[in-house]
Amino acid sequence: MAIFKITKENAKAIKSKRRNDFFESEFELRDFFKKNLEQLLGVRFLEKEYPITEARIDTLGIDDDNSPVIIEYKWDKDDKVLTQGLDYYGWLQENRRPFQDLVKSKLGNDIEVNWDQPRVILVAQDFSRQIKRAVRQIEYVELVTYACYEPDILHLDGIEMPDKKIVTSVVGESGSTEVYDKNYHFSLLRSEYVKEKAETLRQRILSLPEVEELLGQKTGISYKSNRKFVRFSFYPSYLEITLKEPKYLKDTKRIVKDITSYKFGWKGRINFKDKDEVDYVFEVIKEAYDQTR
Repeated sequence: MAIFKITKENAKAIKSKRRNDFFESEFELRDFFKKNLEQLLGVRFLEKEYPITEARIDTLGIDDDNSPVIIEYKWDKDDKVLTQGLDYYGWLQENRRPFQDLVKSKLGNDIEVNWDQPRVILVAQDFSRQIKRAVRQIEYVELVTYACYEPDILHLDGIEMPDKKIVTSVVGESGSTEVYDKNYHFSLLRSEYVKEKAETLRQRILSLPEVEELLGQKTGISYKSNRKFVRFSFYPSYLEITLKEPKYLKDTKRIVKDITSYKFGWKGRINFKDKDEVDYVFEVIKEAYDQTR
């Protein structure tokens, strides 16, 4: 992978030597991520080396949507990491109460865990072809590779992610299912005018470089570049837009409400209604996007 120093018109390759010895052990790697977890992966730290039967989970956390996150690290390439991740995911689903208790002890009683889409993040310098192929079929597992370069550069790359994850949830005794895709969420908006404006916002967000639309949760749709920067939740008469920060320079009209006291992963909220301007709201969202780059 080439790294470039750029100006408006020119690009010059930086001769930066890759360092495979920056982290001297798996423990150093884990502890570094622990100290910078929210900045690196958008996950709030809960516990490291969490003991379960016959094993210890490297890191437990919770993301911006209050979804549980399991993180497993490998200093080099190790095919066992996927088996470990799947095992820990099974433990998590069977032990929701202990996880909820851990969240309350670390973050407070006001945090309600969102069980729509728990995640497993595997971090290593590289992954084998077999793991990359297998993960394409496992919607809750994410692969992240890391590389260190002289003098002090860390590069993270998410790879082999399934496109537009969609999960189903059994409802009622009939066994019928609901699919939490874009159509499900937009159908909750009864105002056709707000629905049209929400779709315009969505398209403009997706036109930004390297933006991923995250589906599969009953509670809404999130958008991320390096990290999540905006979330849509749908109500009959308005679109709730939640953002990472409570204030933005572009918000001269002060339409973003500070919701920091809610102890949620998102700190700002806009209730987007038919009177609100798409261009103005998009500029605020773009500022949130730029902050993740």
